[in-house]
Amino acid sequence: MPELLLATSNPGKVSEYRFLLDGLGYHITTLAQQGVREVVTESGSSYEENARLKATTYAGLSRLTTLADDSGLEVDALGGQPGVQSARFAGESATDEERVGLLLARLNDVPWEERTARFICVIAIAASKGHIEICYGECRGIIAFETEGRHGFGYDPVFYLPDLGKTMAELPPETKNKISHRARACCEARQLLQQLHT
Repeated sequence: MPELLLATSNPGKVSEYRFLLDGLGYHITTLAQQGVREVVTESGSSYEENARLKATTYAGLSRLTTLADDSGLEVDALGGQPGVQSARFAGESATDEERVGLLLARLNDVPWEERTARFICVIAIAASKGHIEICYGECRGIIAFETEGRHGFGYDPVFYLPDLGKTMAELPPETKNKISHRARACCEARQLLQQLHT
């Protein structure tokens, strides 16, 4: 069975990708399981640049087909921020709660109808020989006035989905993993990985 390296140390992402990539015929492994300790600085100016950088670097280090992503939250009232800086919005070592708290503070006086936002996910799949493919996913919603829900991670507790009447963090994982930005990017990624495997 071929191996697929998930180029992330985020346990929430690892869990979601294991679910999203289940049944593909790959043995999914992680940086920790491979003993890869190098940290790739996300120095790109776009999600795609960061995803490519991580995928190609870790594929080169591990000699395995590697899946990396970069994702973020873009809030219209903040001119698209935090964007590619979503994980570092409140500082390099900030917690999810601190990032969400800063976001809500920045939107303190913004009315409901102007709190529109979207989650973006760009996946890069790099073969050890250097070939790379890019997949894109997006999910639109509204930033809630306060946190709700205990599932998910990151900005999920304030990302409200009008069609479902819930925040992303209120959804059971199996529902989130059908409609999220990561799930949508992963639909294309599954097809590409199947092609690589055959």
